[in-house]
Amino acid sequence: MRLFYDYLIEEGLRESNPVGRGRYTPGRKFGSHERGLVPRLVKLPWIPSEQQWLDLLDVMRQEPARNRVMLALAYDAALRREELCSLRADDVDPAHRTLRIRAETTKTQRERVVPYSAPTGVLLSGYLAHRARISRARGPLFLSESRRNYGQPLSLWTWSKVIRRVALAADLPRFSTHTTRHLCLTDLARMGWELHAIATFAGHRHTESTMTYIHLSGRDLAEKLNRGMQQIHSWRVDMLTRAGHPGGVNGQ
Repeated sequence: MRLFYDYLIEEGLRESNPVGRGRYTPGRKFGSHERGLVPRLVKLPWIPSEQQWLDLLDVMRQEPARNRVMLALAYDAALRREELCSLRADDVDPAHRTLRIRAETTKTQRERVVPYSAPTGVLLSGYLAHRARISRARGPLFLSESRRNYGQPLSLWTWSKVIRRVALAADLPRFSTHTTRHLCLTDLARMGWELHAIATFAGHRHTESTMTYIHLSGRDLAEKLNRGMQQIHSWRVDMLTRAGHPGGVNGQ
């Protein structure tokens, strides 16, 4: 609308533009920027509850080995969709249960090595045996098994379609390929990981990026508050008892 009115002014049909251009706001970086008329709202990413996660797993158990191990790795290593689908066979180290996430596949262009769990290792071992029957080439880890693209690298869109189909079957339309990343990082925070460690695990350059992914539920925050308040209350009561004297104030 602003550009349209600018055009009208240029054509001499109007003298002013009724659509504002935002307000000046000083920034931390060199120079300044304008704040838009429409505020930018930052909402917490959605993650499933424990029961919703179990419902999704019930549906995923009926999926082929490839899809099951992909979901497991996506959660274990907090992988982005591109990082997951771009994994190669030689990126996997079964002896140490680690994955090498190559720099060219990451959003920040930074390579990292991340672990995966023992149960995921079992799934991965079964899939590797299955993959050998499709192709023995040392290339992309996850291959298409459709008639049209048999043996070709699995595309990002195919994985998105798989997750969408499973999510709808589990009645979780908000579940996406990025939900496992949100869930993993939130679980690490629940386990008491430091913010810097979570940022390194996720491959973030700055902890500010990590904060947009990590969110604890109201129940988690309530439990943390209760634990903290119990410690504070105990400390205050302990200080009161230490400050007291037998017989009351001034011994009376």
